[in-house]
Amino acid sequence: MSSSCSHLLSALKDCLLHSDCVLKQGHLPSECLKEHTNELPEQCRALRQATFECKRGMLDMRKRFRGNNVDLPAPPPRGREQPVTTAPST
Repeated sequence: MSSSCSHLLSALKDCLLHSDCVLKQGHLPSECLKEHTNELPEQCRALRQATFECKRGMLDMRKRFRGNNVDLPAPPPRGREQPVTTAPST
């Protein structure tokens, strides 16, 4: 595997190993990816999609000159975040 996708692949492996599908239900990580994708956390699904896009980008001839530009996906929002307010200084 190319080094441009290695950080995504290692993040996906780590996410799968810490998911409920592997820890609580006792499935193999490969089984979770193939058969139980709807049970995976949103972060693992985003990493799975990013890894797929990265591998596809390695084969895309248009990206040969520009490079395979990949990043870790942004974490999903965790609900409503409260804005940070500062106390008035006296």
